[in-house]
Amino acid sequence: MNPSKRALGIDEYGLIGDMSSAALVGTDGSIDWCCMPRFDSPSVFAAILDAKSGGRFRISPADAQASARQAYLKDTNILETTFRTGAGVLRVTDFMPVGEDEQRANAPHEIHRLVRCESGEVVARCHFEPRLNYARGTTTLRGLREGVHARGEGQALSLLASVPLNVADDHASAEFRLAQGQEATFVLAYGHGKPQRLSAYRARDKLEYTRRHWRRVVSNVEYSGFWSEAVTRSLLTLHLMMYRRTGAIVAAPTTSLPETLGGSRNWDYRFAWLRDSSFTVDILYRLGDEDEGDHYISWLLDQCRLNERKTRIVYGVSPNSSLDERTLDHLSGYAGSRPVRIGNGAARHLQLDVFGEVILSIHSMHRLKGAIPSGAWGLVSTLAETVMGNWRRKDRGVWEVRGEQRHFVYSKAMCWAALDRAADIALAVGNGRMAKRWSRAAGRIRSEILHSGWSRAKQGFRQRYDGEALDASNLMIPFLGLLPPDDPRILLNVQAIERELADGPLVWRYLPSETDDGLDGQREGAFTLLSFWLIGNLIYTGQIERAEAYFEQMTSHANHLGLFSEMIDSKTGDFLGNYPQAYSHVGLIHTARNLSRALLGQPIHRGAD
Repeated sequence: MNPSKRALGIDEYGLIGDMSSAALVGTDGSIDWCCMPRFDSPSVFAAILDAKSGGRFRISPADAQASARQAYLKDTNILETTFRTGAGVLRVTDFMPVGEDEQRANAPHEIHRLVRCESGEVVARCHFEPRLNYARGTTTLRGLREGVHARGEGQALSLLASVPLNVADDHASAEFRLAQGQEATFVLAYGHGKPQRLSAYRARDKLEYTRRHWRRVVSNVEYSGFWSEAVTRSLLTLHLMMYRRTGAIVAAPTTSLPETLGGSRNWDYRFAWLRDSSFTVDILYRLGDEDEGDHYISWLLDQCRLNERKTRIVYGVSPNSSLDERTLDHLSGYAGSRPVRIGNGAARHLQLDVFGEVILSIHSMHRLKGAIPSGAWGLVSTLAETVMGNWRRKDRGVWEVRGEQRHFVYSKAMCWAALDRAADIALAVGNGRMAKRWSRAAGRIRSEILHSGWSRAKQGFRQRYDGEALDASNLMIPFLGLLPPDDPRILLNVQAIERELADGPLVWRYLPSETDDGLDGQREGAFTLLSFWLIGNLIYTGQIERAEAYFEQMTSHANHLGLFSEMIDSKTGDFLGNYPQAYSHVGLIHTARNLSRALLGQPIHRGAD
């Protein structure tokens, strides 16, 4: 099989995972990205970042003219790619088995690929080309009785197959013919242990267990509004970004998918940002997914223990995760976009907003469950006191700029939210003295924001105190309750952002020409989450018809599986940035809930919607 193929767009991939790691499966049947055994482990396939040397695992018809259709098995994260050829129909079912118990045991770290001829007769091909450790060093293959074993750079994995494989030094391949009703099975197993016989991997049993697991997740969802399919798919996607063992939630399962083609805005998102994770856990509680919400809060309390000297903005999924930022210069990058980065230097940034977002998630838990864990009050108190001592400082803002620190309005608004909600929690636990102290400080922050953060010239909230540039992150302000819903500044702010930073429902974060972000100055894609925040502002200001029209436009931007990346190219509609993005799907769920309520004449909720 010739491994060369047309480069796929980001939107042409589906995601499978086991709540430990994940893999991107292209509409051409190729797994072009996978890290094992964890999200932040080195890749074993990385063709999406370098088509020539990154490595892939492809199963598809030999007929190059075959058409393909990809869909998830209903209410699951099991992916089916159906190929139609002139001779017949071939279906490839891809999944990663989850752990077979309720004690959050390790996933088995396997990818199962079940190939079945649905009609006619189809010649299929397999091309297995692992490149371990981000394709650094050499990956060697040796034949097994039922497959092949790959080893290199401290990693090892085995491919077991029900058809014979031809094994070379650095790849294995097969060509096989299936008639209607016939099947072939492929199981990729990570680890240095001796591979078992193919039958021992129980592919059909694990398929059934995995199917039941995902449908159990869906059955627990408490949602009865419009766009239920999109909400369900978004929730299932969020589950694919949860690290089952600890409760951490990654921002995305990929690294270095570019925000601008050919630019340098390429970051590693395979870590747990407190900001993104806190908004995610809020929606888990709102949808009744309390087990995963509680699991995250437990992880959060562990990461932010009171004896820690400093709360960080981002953590690895496990205590031994490394966030040291490095570049992989041997990889050419997606569509030639370099550098390819692993790790993330933002871990060292001061970003004052995260304290507010963490307290908001605990406040949400308290409001929806009526109580919080005993350790949570200690964390709230510590973070509130941190805000008390630091809210006057400059920081790098929600977008983690790599230029100078500034007084970013969004950061100040989140400092206000931190103390406002902390005071509310303090009253609930019977500490009126601290509640009063934090409320007074919150009032001072609010007064400063309204005085120094409002631009009379732009009639909107500034990005930072010392300039007139706008920033779409300030679309969050009405959701926080900083201003009452009928305050005219809410409408004026959204109108200003629409004038300067929006094209219909698509919204840019800021204008690089007006923002010292320390990068290349190129204009990036529209930020998907901000589109949903814009729609939320339209809902808050009573523009329900526009909100519904924009929401329908945004759902049409989702790919064939209902997935969203971090950004969208406003000219082409192509996906940009890491994919799928947890933040984007959180925004969709919040917006669908509030828009449904508005259309049904029900009260809407405050929050990141």
